[in-house]
Amino acid sequence: MTRAARPSRTRNPFAALAHRLESEVFSGLLMVTAALAALVWANSPWRDAYETLSTTVVGPHALHLDLDLATWAADGLLAIFFFVVGLELKQELVVGSLRDVREAALPMLAAVFGMIGPAAVYVSVQLVGGGGLSGWAVPTATDIAFAVAVLSIFGKGMPPAARTFLLTLAVVDDLLAIVVIAAFYSSGLNALMLLGALAVIAVFGLLVQRGVTHWFLLIPLGVVAWWLMHSSGVHATIAGVLLGLTVPARPTRREPTGMTARFTHLIHPVSAGLALPLFALMAAGVNMVDAGGLGQVLTDPVAVGVYLGLPLGKVLGIWGSVVLLTRFTGLRLGHGVDAPDVLALSAIAGIGFTVSLLISKLAFGAGTTADHASAAVLLGTALSAVLGSVLLQLRVRTHRRGTPSARTGTIHVHRH
Repeated sequence: MTRAARPSRTRNPFAALAHRLESEVFSGLLMVTAALAALVWANSPWRDAYETLSTTVVGPHALHLDLDLATWAADGLLAIFFFVVGLELKQELVVGSLRDVREAALPMLAAVFGMIGPAAVYVSVQLVGGGGLSGWAVPTATDIAFAVAVLSIFGKGMPPAARTFLLTLAVVDDLLAIVVIAAFYSSGLNALMLLGALAVIAVFGLLVQRGVTHWFLLIPLGVVAWWLMHSSGVHATIAGVLLGLTVPARPTRREPTGMTARFTHLIHPVSAGLALPLFALMAAGVNMVDAGGLGQVLTDPVAVGVYLGLPLGKVLGIWGSVVLLTRFTGLRLGHGVDAPDVLALSAIAGIGFTVSLLISKLAFGAGTTADHASAAVLLGTALSAVLGSVLLQLRVRTHRRGTPSARTGTIHVHRH
């Protein structure tokens, strides 16, 4: 076929970018790039420009939305991310890995202990070092996108069930983090505004349950629900989660893949390509020059509790609980996943990043302690990523050699 006879192909660059963002590796690298850019900028000779940008106030005062850009990123843009989290939670609860409680019980319990472990490490460090306890929840969260990206890069050759275990773990972790934010980091509750937000979310849910998905109806309802939730004193991102949970997940004749899957496909590029990178740009710019330098960060009890809590606490909580639960209860691992595999997965579960940065802002506000906590989140995430990557590579080599299960400590499936 001659060049003139070939059909012309026009490729939509936005569609191509959306396709790329479906890759956990690509979206994870984009988020990390934004965080590194913020860190470099905030410690460069132009750090005053970064501070000016993040503290610039925009929005109408009459609606109590005169917020600085850093707050808009944490409260506004992250609501999009949490809407996707709500969709994924609904998908997993109805048709995914959480629909069978017997299968999901072990990773669900491991997720609970995976939050208790980091909190215990943080509190222990504060009791010894004399720091405050308000940041106990900072090292408890797992970043799904980032953790799965590390597993995708370094875990090729791991049993397929390892990914399911990690996803179940991370989804339950997200659910628990949402509860923590709502219960411990919301203040000045306005019951009338909260009831208004719940009423609007109910209307949104009624529409999607009846198959009404017009964007010009759903988006304004979502914005109003977000504003009412923000005005109620409950963290505004909770609105995003609740809206996502109202969307039906089961496949129907009109929705062959399920509405949650379709909405996730539509919204995920906005979340991964815009909301998360901009939040990382606003949240990760820790000015360590004016905060006393790296030495101050490494020795601040708050920071020590965070950067030890993420890798060490997750390993103790997740891997430790799995070992004990499989030994003393009827719960079992299976599908080729063994206890050493869980050790590697628990290490990468220490990648906190998005939600940990958010909680650090909620716990400490602005100031030196907040900067130290945010820097510790980045350090703890890096330590967890490196440790998890090394352990994953060791496990991949073991699986490829086909080492007998008796020598690797495989725990076989045992159904009751």
